[in-house]
Amino acid sequence: MAASAPTPQGTGFPAEGRCGYYVEKKKRFCRMVVAAGKRFCGEHAGAAEEENARKRILCPLDPKHTVYEDQLAKHLKKCNSREKPKPDFFIQDINAGLKDETEIPEQLVPISFLSEEQMENLIKKLRKASEGLNSTLKDQIMSHPALHDALNDPKNGDSATKHLKQQASILGNIEKLKLLGPRRCFVEFGAGKGKLSHWVDIALKDAEKVHFILVEKVTTRFKVDGKHRKKNSVFERLQIDIQHLCLNKIPLLSKEKLPVVGIGKHLCGVATDLALRCLVETYAASCEERNEEPLAKRVKNDKTEKEINTLAKEGNEKNIPEKWTPVAGIVIALCCHHRCDWRHYVGKDYFRALGLGAVEFHYFQRMSSWATCGMQKTSLEASNISTKKKDKQNDGSEEHDDGGYRITDDSAESLPGFLTVEEKKKIGHLCKLLIDQGRINYLQQKGFNPALQYYTDPLVSLENVLLTALPNHSSSPETTA
Repeated sequence: MAASAPTPQGTGFPAEGRCGYYVEKKKRFCRMVVAAGKRFCGEHAGAAEEENARKRILCPLDPKHTVYEDQLAKHLKKCNSREKPKPDFFIQDINAGLKDETEIPEQLVPISFLSEEQMENLIKKLRKASEGLNSTLKDQIMSHPALHDALNDPKNGDSATKHLKQQASILGNIEKLKLLGPRRCFVEFGAGKGKLSHWVDIALKDAEKVHFILVEKVTTRFKVDGKHRKKNSVFERLQIDIQHLCLNKIPLLSKEKLPVVGIGKHLCGVATDLALRCLVETYAASCEERNEEPLAKRVKNDKTEKEINTLAKEGNEKNIPEKWTPVAGIVIALCCHHRCDWRHYVGKDYFRALGLGAVEFHYFQRMSSWATCGMQKTSLEASNISTKKKDKQNDGSEEHDDGGYRITDDSAESLPGFLTVEEKKKIGHLCKLLIDQGRINYLQQKGFNPALQYYTDPLVSLENVLLTALPNHSSSPETTA
């Protein structure tokens, strides 16, 4: 490496205390801070004559950065990309489901490679399997006063308003199911920035013994967890894939033994199945085997009779389950069925009962994208969607831009020509409904009363279906699928 990169005329000088290496690709100086008396940062130190004797190499753990060759051993011990010790609640593939290699063919051709006859056979199977299913779900578009001010903030852009409307409706549905109360733990799967838990906490005000566990497998910027400093609320963030999460091993849950409410906003494809199995198999089944002490008895042990009477007058005690239930409820906004996976899917028994298997599931989950991505777009619409994405990035809103049509590898250009756009949309919705019905069947078999409903207008989000479930012995209002 040369002693220093050439500096074009008119580019000035590096800022004081910053690296003097000119990055040609970015047309500017490196902005890294340098050590006292040094001209270059550690990354570009090889450019300095005094450092020529030392060689920098790519880090074997993460080739995105370099390290001095003679300091490699020391660096590997503290590199941020090193494998860290697994926490107690990490159990490999605990929520993955059984893996049957004989069921899944080695290679399946893309939809665009199927003949017209093969496509027609698939669609016939889909329509036969969907007979008797109610394709028109009940509207449960709700709101909640906790988001009133935020919804009416004139500074909101279109994207922020859409997310707030969805969060308000999810919160309203949580309250309708009588899950919004004290002495429980909300587990937000696919938490992202944690905004759904944020609004749940705002709505609960000063409710006692409320805990939040935010599950997200990737590092997330602009988290809202730090805004919560109430003494009655505890926020804990777990960076882990849901596939390996064992809730029983989380100290907070094993110690407090609070009923869990599983929540999620746009839990993509396979993540929904992993979360359902995490809640009703890994956690609920294990807790019931241990015959936990009823919650009502523990409440009386924890509180004086006077305090209980006070809470009852305030209307808070009505939201305390009379019977101890490990999972008090589930409220998840569904999303991205094309990202489901047969191994992890919880509705395999339902599919098999219909004479369907891994092959049909694979194509149905790919075809499900037609419901939201199968429409042809004019150049003007494409331009508008591009502008919305830029606005979303600028206002720091969440990852999903639900107002536009997402493009997948099964986009409109690769769809069979004998189907109209409207037919493709209907088939896509049928695929989503069938996949979700498998989840409904699974929850029913596990002792829950599940339901599907529309929770927001399709103009707000094309992914507008909410999955809710309550234990069968719950006293909450009955819901129907």
